[in-house]
Amino acid sequence: MNTRPSSDDSSGARVRRCLLWAARIAAIGGAVLLGGCNTPPAEKLVAPHTLVAPYDTASGDVLWAVVPLRNESGTTALNATEVSDKVVAAASQIKGIRTLPLNRTISAMRALKMIELQSPADATRLATELGADGILVGSITAWDPYDPPKFGLALALYSRPGAMDRRGEAELDPRKLEYQPTDYKYFRRSSFETAPAAVVSEYLDGKNHQVLMDVKSYAEGRHDPTGPMGYRRYLASMDLFCEFGAWYTVGQLLDHEWLRLAQAQPKPTKK
Repeated sequence: MNTRPSSDDSSGARVRRCLLWAARIAAIGGAVLLGGCNTPPAEKLVAPHTLVAPYDTASGDVLWAVVPLRNESGTTALNATEVSDKVVAAASQIKGIRTLPLNRTISAMRALKMIELQSPADATRLATELGADGILVGSITAWDPYDPPKFGLALALYSRPGAMDRRGEAELDPRKLEYQPTDYKYFRRSSFETAPAAVVSEYLDGKNHQVLMDVKSYAEGRHDPTGPMGYRRYLASMDLFCEFGAWYTVGQLLDHEWLRLAQAQPKPTKK
C-alpha cells in the first residue's frame, strides 16, 4: 500500500505552516504595538517636610546671617566652611526667612578685620555691617564619617530689637556673642533678657533608631524612592548626613523659637 502523502496533502501542510507563522508574526507585531502604546505610570511626587518661621513677616521676611562655625569636633578632616554653608542652606529653606550667603558674612568680617567674634564691639559692628535681623553662631561638636556616621552641631540665635518678636521685644545683646553655644553658661536658667533667643545642641548618631526615622522623614520628597539605597543614601554619604544634620538642628532651633514666642504672648485679661 502506498503511504506517501499526495500532492494535495503536502500543499495543505504548507498552507497550515504558513498560516501558523503568519499568526505568530501578527501576535508579535501586536504585542510590540501595544507595548508602544502603553505609557509608564505618572511619576508620583511627594512634598518634603518644610520649616515655617513663627515671626511676623508682614513687612517682609526676616533676614538671618550665619557666622562661620567653629570646629570643636577634635578632628581636622572636616571642612568647617562647607558645614557652615549647609547651615545657611538649611536656614534658607525656612518659609519666612532669608539668609545671607556665607561669603557675604565672611567678606564683612574681613572688611572689619575680624577673624572671629571676640568682643561686644566686634559683634555690634558686624551686625550693623550686615543689617541682619538674626545672627546664628555655632560649633561643630562631632564629625565621624565612618559607618554609622555621627555628627554634632550646636547653634545659638540672636536677634536685633523688634525684628524677631511679634510684640517687638526681641533684643540683640552683642555681649552674648563672645561666648560659644557649647559653653556651660549657655544652658543656665535665666530670663530672655540675659540669654540668647534660642540655643540648641544636637548629637546625631547614625545607628540610633530615632535618628534613622528622622533621616527617613527628611528624605521624603528629597530623593528617588526607587533608587537602590532609598533614604539610606543620606547615611552612606557624610556630606549628605551633614546636610540632614544641619537641617534637623536648624529645625530644632526653630521649634524653640515657636515656644519662646508662644510664651511671650500676653495672657488675655479676664473681664
